Amino acid sequence: MPDTMSFLHDLGWSDLPPLAQIRVKMSLLDLIAIAAGAQDTQLTRIIADHAVAQFGGPHPMVFDARTASHAGVALALGMRIDSLDGHDGFNPSKGHIGCSLFPAALTLAQVRGASGAEFLATLAMGYEVGARAAIAQHASAPDYHTSGSWGAVAAAAASARQLQLSGAQTRHALGIAEYHGPRSQMMRCIDHPTMVKDGSGWGAMTGVSAAFLAQAGFTGAPALIVEDAPDVWADLGQRWYVTEQYFKPYPVCRWAQAPIEAALALRRAHGFAPGDIASVEIESFHACIRLATANPEATDEAQYSTSFPVALALLHGDIRPEHLSDAAITDPAAQHLSGLISMREHDHANAAFPLTRLARVTITLFSGQRLTSDWHEPRWDYTAPPSPDEISAKFRAYAGPVLGPARTRAIKDCVDDLEHRDLAELGALLFAPV
Repeated sequence: MPDTMSFLHDLGWSDLPPLAQIRVKMSLLDLIAIAAGAQDTQLTRIIADHAVAQFGGPHPMVFDARTASHAGVALALGMRIDSLDGHDGFNPSKGHIGCSLFPAALTLAQVRGASGAEFLATLAMGYEVGARAAIAQHASAPDYHTSGSWGAVAAAAASARQLQLSGAQTRHALGIAEYHGPRSQMMRCIDHPTMVKDGSGWGAMTGVSAAFLAQAGFTGAPALIVEDAPDVWADLGQRWYVTEQYFKPYPVCRWAQAPIEAALALRRAHGFAPGDIASVEIESFHACIRLATANPEATDEAQYSTSFPVALALLHGDIRPEHLSDAAITDPAAQHLSGLISMREHDHANAAFPLTRLARVTITLFSGQRLTSDWHEPRWDYTAPPSPDEISAKFRAYAGPVLGPARTRAIKDCVDDLEHRDLAELGALLFAPV
């Protein structure tokens, strides 16, 4: 694996094309936005307490006054981000690279004293590794596993780079991470939404642990999804998958976002009120229909639903983190409207999935009028991405209420100019309590 090892350890920030550099920074800012917005979720509290109690150590935790081990820091941050489902993702993986990668890279790079440019290059490398690991795993495994499974390999690659492991040690780190990565069944959490979510925190923790084990002489090579899938890895350093990540305008499962756009298009075009709606029918792909929790009792259920976010969108014209708190989801108007929604599969949408997520919505009003949308895709796909200004606005909307305007502005300025700064400047803003 000489070319892969060279890419993992030697990729520099200046080696990236300009668009890839822009997207790395957008993803970084977006991940921080979600971490801030998730401050008050029950999952965030539980996993942070767990990291301190069971993964104790001297290293700072994000937006927390306490400390944990590197593995504990990565676990807590990965699960924290996962607790508010608004972070970037990758269509072919049916999952998210950054949620496992960023926590692993951040905790080790901060302690190493890495430059901002080195940290950004590590993230860029990790997105490329994670994308290919995901594609290879999906092609070789019959079950649909969570992002943490292949995300563990990306986290191990970032950790190996920050620990400056040898090529042989890195090879073992990737193998250990692949072997011990959480091969958790994603559709189980879709059918029964709970706090286990997308396994990303466990992937981050596994990747960090794998690198330290390899450094100590623990063996685990090969990583089959790296070494036994040469066609997937042949374009490493040529095709930049970091430019093919989508972003989320709403903090709910990506599968629910095409129906949201279809419903909002009808709301804008016809101007009806929520009380005018007699019924709503959603046509989409199989996995979207499996998000079947109509009347959630907790935020995790609300985020892994199709009907409830559509109801929120029809009520508010938008979906924001405050609409998804455990207290807010008891809103009788949202619960009632969600109960009016039915869903069915459509062959057209199934054929397009997972590279394209399609949905069509029909709303019947009490007047008897039937309104049917066109087929819609989620907003902010990589083929029609948000601008940096739009991601900045999202960052302010999510982080501002939690961190305050001064700290929010300082983080944004630091990320914008991070290649010319030390990572410690950003770390001082992230590794401090709220």
